[in-house]
Amino acid sequence: MSTKVPQNSDQEIDIFQLSRSINSFFDHVNRSIFRAIQFFIRNWIVVLVLVVLGAALGYYLDSNKKSYNNQIVVTPNFESVDYLYAKVDLIQAKIVSGDVDFIRNTVGIADPKAIRRIEIKPIADVYKFIEDKEQNFELIKLMAEVGEVKKVLEDNVTSKNYTYHTISFLSNGLVNEKEVVEPLLKYLNNSAYFNSIQKIGYKNLEREIAQNDTIIAQIDNVLNGLSSTAKNSTKNDKLVYYSENLQLNDIIKTKQKLVTEQGKNRFRIISFDKTIKDITTTLNINENKTVNGNFKIWLPIFFVFLFVLVSLFRKFYRKQLAISHANQP
Repeated sequence: MSTKVPQNSDQEIDIFQLSRSINSFFDHVNRSIFRAIQFFIRNWIVVLVLVVLGAALGYYLDSNKKSYNNQIVVTPNFESVDYLYAKVDLIQAKIVSGDVDFIRNTVGIADPKAIRRIEIKPIADVYKFIEDKEQNFELIKLMAEVGEVKKVLEDNVTSKNYTYHTISFLSNGLVNEKEVVEPLLKYLNNSAYFNSIQKIGYKNLEREIAQNDTIIAQIDNVLNGLSSTAKNSTKNDKLVYYSENLQLNDIIKTKQKLVTEQGKNRFRIISFDKTIKDITTTLNINENKTVNGNFKIWLPIFFVFLFVLVSLFRKFYRKQLAISHANQP
């Protein structure tokens, strides 16, 4: 005859074992906390020395190793965007290799170690990218069909054709515009090829503006003449009126197009005095990173953690050494 243990009894045993396990876990945690408190009480002098030493060293590092971010917004004219990116990449390569002579003599920055890192990124402005440029709009549509729009907009093929780009460089100390920014921009604009193109492009744009002003003045004269003709013509001469009306519409549309173009040309000529035109400059932005400026906090914690780690290792080593000696015959 088989005896069946009640299910309630099994549940009571499981609950009892679970309760014992939980109590054992909390007892272990309490013992660990107590041992940690004992450890710091026994070694409070060493811990205090490490905290003071870490705080002093951290304060020194914070006051002498500040990092500042600096940004120059530029627009590359005359299809010089690839040239600009290559120049900035070259400077970064020279910084990494420690070529201070190149930074000082070629770029013209008196203190080469002032710049720790330099990079260039486009300022995404898709609306300006496709403004009055149907081919760019079609390109965006075509590329978006085979991938994500965000990736398309950030792709080098697209992003390098944006109007504005940001040159960012990290410095160890405060940057002076005359000593760093001006030599950097002078170096970026130092190209015989693009200097020649800039001179020709600037003169061509000046001629275009002058020519458009002349055409607009001629159109105004024509409009004034048509207006006088319309007033003097009889109301019954419908054919002549109809013909002149068509001419008037075409002339007005031409003038509107030229006026709009002149407005854009006058904005463009402002930036056409340089191949790489600087738009805005923002210097000495304090870098608020996790470690930077907080060494006085992190170093004491690190030193104490390292001391605890070494102490635990020594305790483990002595315990294993004692076991090893006890097991020897």
